[in-house]
Amino acid sequence: MNQPNYNNVDRYYSDTLPPSPYVAPSKTNSKSIVSLVLGILSITIPYLGFLIGIVAIIFASLAFKEIRMRMEQGKGLAIAGLVCGIIGTAIYAIIILLALLAALLFASADMSYTY
Repeated sequence: MNQPNYNNVDRYYSDTLPPSPYVAPSKTNSKSIVSLVLGILSITIPYLGFLIGIVAIIFASLAFKEIRMRMEQGKGLAIAGLVCGIIGTAIYAIIILLALLAALLFASADMSYTY
């Protein structure tokens, strides 16, 4: 009745495999988080969304540059912030242009009728 000796197998595998090093997770870029928050706010806040969307686009572009240079996480957040900022800016730009056009048309219509 010979029992197998597993100590030799364990020693062989423990000697050949190096210990796995601890790799800290990379940091998420804070400007990408700010661009996402501002991008969402640019869609939801009426009329100020135009200006907030422009700021979100600026923060997203700064985040792309920092992510590339520092090898940080957050590229998806920056993309989402950029898209939301563009959509918010476009929506409120169209609304402001339509309001100005309507005000101009109504003002010119009032001037043409004289009593």
